[in-house]
Amino acid sequence: MTDVPVFDARRALALAAETFQIEARALLGLAARQGDGFANSVKVMLECRGRVIVMGMGKSGHVGRKIAATLASTGTPAFFVHPAEASHGDLGMLMTGDVVLAISNSGESDELAAILPALRRLGVTLVAMTGHAESTLARLADLVISSAVDQEACPLQLAPTASTTAQMALGDALAVALLDARGFREEDFARSHPGGSLGRKLLMHVHDLMRSGDAVPRVGPASGFNELLREMTGKGLGFTAVADADGRPVGIFTDGDLRRLIERGADLRALTAADVMHPGPRLVRADALAVDAADLMEQHRITSVLVIDGDRRLVGALNSNDLMRAKVI
Repeated sequence: MTDVPVFDARRALALAAETFQIEARALLGLAARQGDGFANSVKVMLECRGRVIVMGMGKSGHVGRKIAATLASTGTPAFFVHPAEASHGDLGMLMTGDVVLAISNSGESDELAAILPALRRLGVTLVAMTGHAESTLARLADLVISSAVDQEACPLQLAPTASTTAQMALGDALAVALLDARGFREEDFARSHPGGSLGRKLLMHVHDLMRSGDAVPRVGPASGFNELLREMTGKGLGFTAVADADGRPVGIFTDGDLRRLIERGADLRALTAADVMHPGPRLVRADALAVDAADLMEQHRITSVLVIDGDRRLVGALNSNDLMRAKVI
C-alpha cells in the first residue's frame, strides 16, 4: 500500500460495475440452490408458537439484525441475539418452541459453535443459513438454507460482499414467503408502522383530524346572508355548512360560491342560506379512513367535506389543509 493513494476514476467505475455483476450473478444463482431446506424453514417459522431468533457474527450479524427487523415488521415475531452475548446470559431470551436462524457463511463461527449444544438442550429448532453444506453449523442444524456464492466481489476474496448480499436476499425471501402464507395485508403492515406514510393512510380516521364543535361553521336554511357570511369568515375554513333543524346537512356555501354571486351582481342582502347554498354537499362519515376523504376530495375536485355520524347528523368538517398537516396527502 503506497503512502499516497492514487485515485483512478475509471478504475473505480469499472470495479463498481464488476461488483454489481458478481453480486447479481450470486443472487440469480441462489434460486437454483433452494429446495426443501428453504421451504421447510418457512414452514417451521410459520408454525412457530414462539419467536424467530436470528443470530450471526460480524457482517453476518449486521445482516441478521436487518433480517430480524424485516421479519418482525411483516408479521413474524423476531429479534436478534448476539452469539457472544448469548453465552453470557442472553440465552435466557430463548425458550422451547422458538426457531433460531443462525447465519454464518463459513458455518464455523466460534461464537455460534460455542452455543450450539446449549441451543440443542433448549429444544429450539435450529435453521442454518450458510454457504458450506458440510460445515459444523450445517451438520448440527435441523434445516439448512444454502447461501453459497461462487465468488466474493472483493478482489482479494476476503471481505464478505456477495455472500452478505446473498444472506440479505434470502432473509427478504423468507419474509416474503412468510407474509404471503400468513395472508399479511397492507393494514397489518400499517399497524407495525404507525409513524410511516402507509400507517397514516391506513390507520388515521376522519374523526382524528376533523374540526368539531364550535369550530364547524354552520347555519340554518333560513339564516340571512349576513349571518352566513359572518359564520364562514369567522371560522376560517372558506365555507359554511347549511344544516336543518335535526342537524343534518342539506347544503354548503363556499367562498367560490360567494365570488360567483358577486360577479352576477346579485342583491346579497335579500338572500338566505337556502337561496345560495349548493345542495347535496359531499359527505364523509367520521369513522371513515382519512385517505378515503382525500380520495373523495380528489375525485370531485373539492377542498372540503362535511363529516356526519351514523345518523347523518353534522359532527365535523375537514379540508385539504387538515389532511396535508397530517401528511395523509
